[in-house]
Amino acid sequence: MTLFSELETSLEEAVDIHQGKMQATRSTRYEVADVKAIRKQLLKVTQAEFAKTMGVSIDTVKSWESRRRNPAGLAAKVLAAIQADPAIYSALASQ
Repeated sequence: MTLFSELETSLEEAVDIHQGKMQATRSTRYEVADVKAIRKQLLKVTQAEFAKTMGVSIDTVKSWESRRRNPAGLAAKVLAAIQADPAIYSALASQ
């Protein structure tokens, strides 16, 4: 099967799922992290420190905290890991 035909098949399945003709075989959902609570209460760091450690801008942290935007992808996974084990943040901050 060529890459194009794999993509075409995947797109057709996505359309069928969207139209309710079939069920998704898997779905991944993450709870949206309460970034402000993680930063202030759990980690006790400033927005600037948090942004530097996470590799994002302070504006990004502010938009997450005000819930104008939600952390996505790797950031969401890292936040979930930090929430489960705050020592992960210390390891990231020391790099």
